[in-house]
Amino acid sequence: MTEKPKPVTVYYDGSCPLCRSEIGLYQRGEGAELVTWCDISQPGAAPAGLTPEAAMARFHVKGADGQMADGARAFILLWLSLPRWRWLGRIASLPPLPMLLEGLYRAFLPIRPWLQKLARRSAAG
Repeated sequence: MTEKPKPVTVYYDGSCPLCRSEIGLYQRGEGAELVTWCDISQPGAAPAGLTPEAAMARFHVKGADGQMADGARAFILLWLSLPRWRWLGRIASLPPLPMLLEGLYRAFLPIRPWLQKLARRSAAG
């Protein structure tokens, strides 16, 4: 019997406490077993065509069609693949929300390192 291919592959930064926490939330939900979870902080984990630097800089999800999405589009693709989050993915897919969510995601990226430091300090003590 051949194994059915996973619908999406999620590339996340396992070295980031914020990312681990959020991905853990998704992994505990219904349908998570249908997702391939790939910690790109591990050596050699970045997929072909995606440099480790690019993989660590933005959230990436590969769809069942093999197309890579990043940023807000990646989150929408992930949400659509998980039953508990599908409603959010459907809403977030409606124009102009993908563009607005991408703007919010880009605004978040510069403060991510600061939030990571804060999360590490909080976890340490």
